[in-house]
Amino acid sequence: MMSQMMKAATFVEPGRIALDDKPIPDISSNDALVRITTTTICGTDVHILKGEYPVEKGLTVGHEPVGVIEKLGSNVHGYEEGQRVIAGAICPSGYSNACLDGLCAQDGQSGAHGLKPMGGWRFGNTIDGTQAEYVLVPDAMANLAPVPDELTDEQVLMCPDIMSTGFSGAEAANIKIGDTVAVFAQGPIGLCATAGAKLKGATTVFAVESVPERIKIAKRMGADVVIDFEKVDPVDEIMRLTEGRGVDVAIEALGIQQTFESCFKVLKPGGTLSSLGVYSDDLTIPLAAFHAGLGDNKIVTSLCPGGKERMRRLMNVIASGLVDLNPLVTHRYKLENIEEAYELFANQRDGVLKIAITP
Repeated sequence: MMSQMMKAATFVEPGRIALDDKPIPDISSNDALVRITTTTICGTDVHILKGEYPVEKGLTVGHEPVGVIEKLGSNVHGYEEGQRVIAGAICPSGYSNACLDGLCAQDGQSGAHGLKPMGGWRFGNTIDGTQAEYVLVPDAMANLAPVPDELTDEQVLMCPDIMSTGFSGAEAANIKIGDTVAVFAQGPIGLCATAGAKLKGATTVFAVESVPERIKIAKRMGADVVIDFEKVDPVDEIMRLTEGRGVDVAIEALGIQQTFESCFKVLKPGGTLSSLGVYSDDLTIPLAAFHAGLGDNKIVTSLCPGGKERMRRLMNVIASGLVDLNPLVTHRYKLENIEEAYELFANQRDGVLKIAITP
């Protein structure tokens, strides 16, 4: 069976990801083969498409798997074939120095190509990813999380990456009950950061966004005030609304200098800047907003926490009804039309947030 072929979206060259035929992966003793039932496209995949983040030619892209166990390696116990599972975008080994130091995302077990700056991110980075009919899940016992029967594929589709990442921005910032938080940009990650800030106890969340569809969903995710940066200066507006006090936490969810700088400018003395953006240029810290280094501020960065325990907790949140991320799935495509889906997603047309891809 393992010599059979499957469809997979592969990186051809900058500007081109194409559907191709590849052999179904052969697994080793610690792995699992998962038949993909639903996956999606991430902003990071668009960085790969544009050649802004380097991967090997011919690599299958994608890192957000929902599926069914097709085959288990001989060392993998506690699971059964036919079971519905997800795995995180970041697949820790469970036994590396980073994992044993409590930093699973920074695992660094990046396979044969050596270390890359994205820690334990393997799917669609250093090994074949999830935009295919099948995916090999490495270190399966650390990564496979069974999906409760009552949850649909689309309900858990955000858990492997954007929900975990967005929530981590709120968690790393140590938001306290009663805090005031600003979240700059309400793409999928920013929306999850908004939801996460509310879960952590923020009582006022300012979301900064200009796209009408995203403004609407930001309110559903818990934003108390959405500030349209095309109509007002968001820094001035946040300082006005906080009566000059500033916010306890500012979350940067876009990855550009302007929003990074704005986060600094709205922070109270002693506030925390939580950075979730993926940056492609050097950042500059503005002297005045940084209080010349004397403001007791913190800058924290996060990489999507992965592993089965993280996935279990996130699915608990979905099952509890505390957060409903279904509105984030705005479009649906078959795997055979993934090139069209990329074109839509990369150009951010038609109010797109996340696309459910089904083989």
